[in-house]
Amino acid sequence: MNKIGQRAGALLGSSILIILGSLIMGLGYALFLIPHHFVPGGVSGAAIIVNFLTRFPVGTLILILNIPIFALGYKIMGRKSAVRSLAGLFISSFFIDFFNVMIGLPSATEDAVLAAIYGGVMLGIGLGLVFRGGASTGGSDIIGQIFNKRFGLSIGMSIMLIDFFIISGSGFVFGGLEAPLYGYIVLFVSSKVIDMVLEGLSFTKMVIITSTKTAEIQAFILKTLDRSGTALRSRSLYLNREGETIITVISPKQLVELRAFIKSLDPDAFVIVNDTYAVLGRGFKAPHVG
Repeated sequence: MNKIGQRAGALLGSSILIILGSLIMGLGYALFLIPHHFVPGGVSGAAIIVNFLTRFPVGTLILILNIPIFALGYKIMGRKSAVRSLAGLFISSFFIDFFNVMIGLPSATEDAVLAAIYGGVMLGIGLGLVFRGGASTGGSDIIGQIFNKRFGLSIGMSIMLIDFFIISGSGFVFGGLEAPLYGYIVLFVSSKVIDMVLEGLSFTKMVIITSTKTAEIQAFILKTLDRSGTALRSRSLYLNREGETIITVISPKQLVELRAFIKSLDPDAFVIVNDTYAVLGRGFKAPHVG
């Protein structure tokens, strides 16, 4: 396939992800978030608050509120990212108003907890797909980049502060503590689902082991678990003693066996366990990334 064909295929794939993600987001807002006045933070959360006060369509409000943000952040984002993000913003705003205003979908449930959970799941899936398409929907992430450049505040801290003030502020508008509490549930669920969409589910664990009995542990990993690993020369900062550190990747079931073995062999061993989302190599299948 020539370069033009590859670019066309990549553009088509990105466009499908952005459109599909925006559609799912639109359904999440129309079925769960807007009817219950759940504020997920960011510009969309501010739009839901303004919608409650003015009855102006949420999607249109998101678009209007993002225009000055894009104007300020265009140079920071770069042309390619800005164009894709503008596309994501317009498409997602359209689908939100399409399902909520034009079709007028009713709330999918009267149960607030279910609405917060499923609204967060659909928002997370939608945003994750849009991100995988190389776009964003504007809002807090652009403001975070602006704050980082202008004031030196980290992007993560900027986004967290924005979300905190908007979600907490919803309590004053809607009255009581329930609105912000549900908003934080939506934010938490959507954040976790975004990570799952972008990184995939973790079916493997990376284990880092420092012990005085590495020979026995290596034998257990190789023979009993039928896994391999890497042994590195290391030095304990606390004991100032040379030794070995083992790094291996195993399944959750094998982790249970390995932890029990290490505990019985060397209770003083230092063990670190991390989730692993992509493993390349013999015995493991790398997940497909769109």
